[in-house]
Amino acid sequence: MSTSPLLKIENLRTYFYSRAKQAFIRSVDGVDLEVNKGDTLGIVGESGSGKSVTMLSIMGLIAARPGIISGEVWYQGEKRINLLDGLKDHLNVTEENGRVMGIEKEDAQWQRRLEANMEGIRGKEIAMIFQNPKSAMNPFFTIGHQIVENIIKHTPYKAREEAKDRALYWLDRVKIDSPKLRFFNHPYGLSGGMCQRAMIAMALSSEAKLLIADEPTTGLDATIQSRIADLLEELREQTGVTIVIISHDMGVIGRLSNKIAVMYGGRVMESGPSAAVIDHSDGKSHPYTEALLKSIPKEDNLSTQGHLNSIDGEVLDTINVPKGCRFATRCQRINKSIEERCKSEEPPLADVSTGHKIRCWLYAD
Repeated sequence: MSTSPLLKIENLRTYFYSRAKQAFIRSVDGVDLEVNKGDTLGIVGESGSGKSVTMLSIMGLIAARPGIISGEVWYQGEKRINLLDGLKDHLNVTEENGRVMGIEKEDAQWQRRLEANMEGIRGKEIAMIFQNPKSAMNPFFTIGHQIVENIIKHTPYKAREEAKDRALYWLDRVKIDSPKLRFFNHPYGLSGGMCQRAMIAMALSSEAKLLIADEPTTGLDATIQSRIADLLEELREQTGVTIVIISHDMGVIGRLSNKIAVMYGGRVMESGPSAAVIDHSDGKSHPYTEALLKSIPKEDNLSTQGHLNSIDGEVLDTINVPKGCRFATRCQRINKSIEERCKSEEPPLADVSTGHKIRCWLYAD
């Protein structure tokens, strides 16, 4: 039996060009991640940290140019394949002192190669739940029609009647109210929570091995958020699907994930088992992770401090990335022994305990 990760990301870089500033936005800048079969990996970080762009890069859904410029994404299905194989043959990247100065891209050839790589993978092996399901679904077709088409394309159920039965099965499985009625509804005829359930049903209907959920509870009422989280947890236990979940909500991440990756400025700053990252079970934590956890709204903060905690400073501008640690200007734990290194040299993502990695000079040695 193979022990290879179901998904392994190596040195992924996805850049965009800002015409206003005439420079490259380094949205994802050297990301390394692993997802093992049966895991639920939670990716957390502030807006602009690169979480969603990382997952969209994996799915081959980056529309803005230049897009993915380097890296490998290994998927272990029936055979191990690199989803980004051959893309670098259609790119010419000019760098100066480690900084990207120019990118020439053969767009048509690059896109054809990407689509060839994703054939039989996107939608079938890897499915995605998008942040706004109403904008992700076609408004001109009913929910049932869209799920049926997905089933016919990606599963052995090719006859329309049996595909319809499977669609109703999945709508019932995600506990949507009155599945037979909702089957004939258009996306705009559903509430936010119902539409999210329909999106989950569509993703699962292809019987994918890996499910990527991008902010699945954002924009929903607190009660509905809890129910969607319950649903994802239940479906994972029942189907054994491997999940990558992106969220700003540390509560959702801690509840659903057994592994966590914390991203900031296009980099992974900390990764490891949920207990190590959230509960600091090994006594070690990245200053950014610590700041995120302290910023969770708590009644005690209001009663004792009179205000909620926040992280000082602004999110990193990934056009002007500093030489040193990307979090240095906002960090509250820099001491004199590491201050110079923090400002001049970026720390490596170093092992601090079994399976637990932190990118910080406090732990690098």
